[in-house]
Amino acid sequence: MSLWVGFSDGLDRVLAWADGHLVGRSGRPEGGRRAALCLLAPALLLLGVFGVAPIVSTVLLSLFDLRYGNGAFAGLGNYQEALQSSAFWNSVRVTAWYLVGVVPTTIGLGFVVAWGLMHVTQGRTLFRTLYFLPYITSAYAAALVWRALLNPQGGLANGLLEWIGLPTQQWLLEPRGLLHVVTGGAVAADVGPSLALCCVMAFDIWHGLGFTVVILLAGLSAIPQELEDAARIDGAGVLQVIRHVTLPLLTPTLYFLLLIGTISGFQAFNSFYALTQSGGNTLGTTENLVIYLFANFYDNGRWGYGAAIATLLLVAIIALALVQARFARRWVHYS
Repeated sequence: MSLWVGFSDGLDRVLAWADGHLVGRSGRPEGGRRAALCLLAPALLLLGVFGVAPIVSTVLLSLFDLRYGNGAFAGLGNYQEALQSSAFWNSVRVTAWYLVGVVPTTIGLGFVVAWGLMHVTQGRTLFRTLYFLPYITSAYAAALVWRALLNPQGGLANGLLEWIGLPTQQWLLEPRGLLHVVTGGAVAADVGPSLALCCVMAFDIWHGLGFTVVILLAGLSAIPQELEDAARIDGAGVLQVIRHVTLPLLTPTLYFLLLIGTISGFQAFNSFYALTQSGGNTLGTTENLVIYLFANFYDNGRWGYGAAIATLLLVAIIALALVQARFARRWVHYS
């Protein structure tokens, strides 16, 4: 107790000194700026050391043709090689399929679950906990469980298929497209995402659904109930209320989830690495940009080339975020 009292007294003295010497008795703007800069200095220092400095060093590293630390200046050679590489563009395609499959599906399912939880009267807390549990579970540990379930030899998934009389699948080892597998070969094998990639998508949708549900619950709770009640009094049905009242007022939350989901999708690594063993067994159909970066930087020792891929990834994330922000003005309503 005495230690806490001493700490409080010391903090009061520091704040009193800051008020007298940094802000100033006259309340001049210069004193306020000095106080603000002093208080922001720790955060700015951390941001510079752990945020800005790594980005600058990565860009500089990408200008050298380094292999395990040895090499010479290459200018934009690494970028030129990447843009001319079929493996790079394959990783871009895999990343695009992943984003299209995971982000809208997670938000859509999250809205359905969150809307249902808002109208559940019994066991609401239990259901919210159950939906959030996968998100707080280690992604790598959960992926190992999924690998066991989807194991072609003795996994539960193939066991269920055999039980209902359907052919078994290779799941995480299947490089052929999902449409090819489902249609029995009527669609070409290279059309659409592979079955292995769809398994990774399903895992990340399951794992990230809890976070989406919690955010949407917060957004739904902020919508005044009087607006929905007034719409129902005017004769609007459930779907009409959702379309014309709930969704327009929920657009800031949806935009936040879309932006966060897109950034996370570009950075997806744990699920790909744990489920497909770095994408090496699926003919590149599960090698997204981060796995491609990882393979070149660590496995192949091409530090400069890997840094160039990381820089291109950063540029892509920033560009897509700006595009989303531009179009968000047309459909996001903040009032």
